[in-house]
Amino acid sequence: MKTAHDLILAGELRGKRVLVRSDLNVPLDADGNITDDGRVRASVPTIKALSEAGARVLVCAHLGRPKGAPEARYSLAPVARRLQELLGVPVAFATDTVGPSARYAVAGLADGQVVLLENLRFNPGETSKDDGVRGGFADELASLANVFVSDGFGVVHRKQASVYDVAQRLPHAVGGLVQREVEVLKRLTESVERPYAVVLGGAKVSDKLGVIANLLKSADRLLIGGGMVFTFLAAQGHEVGKSLLEADQIDVVKGYLAQAQERGVEIILPTDIVAAVAFSADAEHSVVAADSIPADQIGLDIGPESAKAFAAKLIDARTIFWNGPMGAFEMAPYAAGTKVVAQALVDAGAKGALTVIGGGDSAAAVRQLGFEDNQFGHISTGGGASLEYLEGKALPGLTVLEG
Repeated sequence: MKTAHDLILAGELRGKRVLVRSDLNVPLDADGNITDDGRVRASVPTIKALSEAGARVLVCAHLGRPKGAPEARYSLAPVARRLQELLGVPVAFATDTVGPSARYAVAGLADGQVVLLENLRFNPGETSKDDGVRGGFADELASLANVFVSDGFGVVHRKQASVYDVAQRLPHAVGGLVQREVEVLKRLTESVERPYAVVLGGAKVSDKLGVIANLLKSADRLLIGGGMVFTFLAAQGHEVGKSLLEADQIDVVKGYLAQAQERGVEIILPTDIVAAVAFSADAEHSVVAADSIPADQIGLDIGPESAKAFAAKLIDARTIFWNGPMGAFEMAPYAAGTKVVAQALVDAGAKGALTVIGGGDSAAAVRQLGFEDNQFGHISTGGGASLEYLEGKALPGLTVLEG
């Protein structure tokens, strides 16, 4: 794949209009304030490099899940303001994607200037399953630019207009963020330094079926926490109370446990759980044995003994991939397990391990809990894309760049 760096070194971009597909899908609070700007910060280096090379930079991205029409709560306006602060140069903001505002803003760009287009998903063509509808929107986007740079790793697993179809219509290259993500993921799949430990959490086993199946072929240890652990505990015949349970996945999980034993893959499950009478920070809660959660309670974090055991299984690892928090970290009483695991990654990294956080809630959790990005080897910007890559799937937004 040709890279944006290649184009810059060749001096091909000055005066050219470069459409950059970034991932700026950040969380906002009720007042429209960004609560975690990690994805914006991760997008800055490529945008800055293109701008400094004299390109006229058109940044496009999505936010949230609007239904193909404008919704004020999903506007990228707050992101434009933050992007401007981080770049240290003015960032124009077009109030539509390919309409009069976008065309006016693009026409007014001088070399090195930057414009952010409004939320791509305000146009139904962005996510349409109809090739013709999606292609029509891609035609309009492509008409704004001379070159396309794909730098939104969080969406490369989607066959969408700004990810897939535009790349078929313009000379294209991969941006620095996507390039780095792929390099790290190759180290997790093609040249793994062992022991290789994987920590999986989050709500549902069903979200990670494919990746678990693939990791059973490559990982040395799987540490399971978060809401998904209760399906594993139920598969072992334990009471899980009112905890999150996917009863229809119990047989699948039993199969995973059997496969792990056959292949010599160690699966580490919690031995204690922080359980509460309700899903609330103020609810009465206590530490209980993982195999005897009270029938009227809900498990909301791995317990302190489990957290210590997890950390002990990580400290000597040479490669660690983590996707999904260990509990409801947003509420202080249930954040300890996630914090201990995060610290274990930091400690392992200090000993030379490659530590990778697989984006999404895991990335938000470590920042909320006071960790800095540079304490980890790599924090991915694409949880779903990372998992699909590890699952062995072809990602449309990457394969299209190889052509």
